[in-house]
Amino acid sequence: MKRLALLPIAALALAACSDPATGPAPEGLRPVFAVSPGLYTGTIFDENAPSGTHLQTGSIECRVLPNLSVRCSQSIFELAGVGHTNVDVLLTADYAAIVDCFNPGDPSNKNNPIESHETTFSAEKEATIASLKNGRLAVPPQQVDPDAVAQGCPNPNWEPTIRPGTLELLSFTYTVTFEDYENPYILITQP
Repeated sequence: MKRLALLPIAALALAACSDPATGPAPEGLRPVFAVSPGLYTGTIFDENAPSGTHLQTGSIECRVLPNLSVRCSQSIFELAGVGHTNVDVLLTADYAAIVDCFNPGDPSNKNNPIESHETTFSAEKEATIASLKNGRLAVPPQQVDPDAVAQGCPNPNWEPTIRPGTLELLSFTYTVTFEDYENPYILITQP
């Protein structure tokens, strides 16, 4: 009976969420699925590593900075008990923004874009870290920056610029995966 009593409430909640009158968020407000600046931790999956693997020093975390760059680990963290097994480290972030395209050869259009478009793009950083000494490996920080990703314009001579206030971090994923293992040992993902 308790399940039946909750059904009308769930139906009302779903109806409210699907109401077309709610529409998109006003410009300048981030949608609920965007990732906000802050500190994020993840999960360690012991079954996806050599037996005895553990965190020796440091901390495993990702921080989304105010400019929406993502930095995973503030300093090197060390894993011990890994034998001679290397790891692949991967950080990816997905963004959305409005890109304005300017003609650099026409000073009269300095503040007026020739063309603007909404776009999504990804930033990625990957590395392979070798286990070199005594069954340990040191994993350095990884960072992706949305400004480091080339933005495109219909004319390659135009200069693309991300419009201030439109950049959104849609998601990010950080993984540390041991060689010969299919799934990650460390996983931090948002949302």
